[in-house]
Amino acid sequence: MNIPLIDPFARAISYLRVSVTDRCDFRCVYCMSENMTFLPKKELLTLEELDRLCSAFVRLGVKKLRITGGEPLVRREIMTFFNAMGRHLESGALQELTITTNGSQLEKYAADLYAAGVRRVNISLDTLDEAKFAQITRWGRLPQVLRGIDAAQAAGLRVKINTVALQGFNEEELFTLTDWCADRDMDITFIEVMPMGDIGNEDRIGQFWSLKDLRARLAERGTLIDLPDSTGGPARYVRVEATGQKIGFITPLSHNFCESCNRVRITCTGEIYTCLGQEGHSDLRGPLRESEADADLETAIRAAIARKPKGHDFDYSRQKVDGQVSRHMSHTGG
Repeated sequence: MNIPLIDPFARAISYLRVSVTDRCDFRCVYCMSENMTFLPKKELLTLEELDRLCSAFVRLGVKKLRITGGEPLVRREIMTFFNAMGRHLESGALQELTITTNGSQLEKYAADLYAAGVRRVNISLDTLDEAKFAQITRWGRLPQVLRGIDAAQAAGLRVKINTVALQGFNEEELFTLTDWCADRDMDITFIEVMPMGDIGNEDRIGQFWSLKDLRARLAERGTLIDLPDSTGGPARYVRVEATGQKIGFITPLSHNFCESCNRVRITCTGEIYTCLGQEGHSDLRGPLRESEADADLETAIRAAIARKPKGHDFDYSRQKVDGQVSRHMSHTGG
């Protein structure tokens, strides 16, 4: 039996987030430049390499696997990978296979995802105003995303909406978004904008809307009950007493959530980032391609986990747009 992955601070690594592509059919202003230069395909892990890498992590104790991008559903033949990962669900080695998506391709893939064993999806949606949606995503079409949400729910997928809190952009939609989710029996999680990579046209400091303020405004309208719930990620949850709606808050800036970190991220090129808010990373693509021996790959994985830091380095007090992290969120994966 494999010894599970334990980092230097005695945290068991049970949650893996894997980017399968750096490409996306949107250009969200806090994530990408409008004219992106994407990686050559030869630098990306193949679907077979992704399978081998994820399977190694499952053997080493990972119980939750989240697929991200870019937009993961624009990756050619991506359902081949999801279907392959389903074998780990069937064996019981993997407890959850899930995806973070912009929703644009769900109308096409929702039923297939459910058939592959996916039961929950996170959909990024920052506004219900069609003009503002086009502005924030640059290329996005809100009706297409709304049809995708309909398709996901019709397929039996549990939907959670992820909304980036942006000062001066969606503040006035706080109650509109939460009520819309409640009416559709969807949870919602608000996320503080993170200082990930200066893309040259955004005032990240001016965009920052503390979730302390957002939560206080929600509490003015009704009682919020703190919940111990955890989905394996950094969100902290409350329940609205009057409606039973569950609302999450991801607060990397106003509250450091590192003490219970159980996750690592792998980019579409096979780099493993053991902390979202640090530049340190290790290469797993080399070991994947240089050796067919699973033992060599597992050795490389353990060496990377041994370098996992105690916490991140996001801090707006520096009054710098990019904090200490220069890469784009689209590079690291959702």
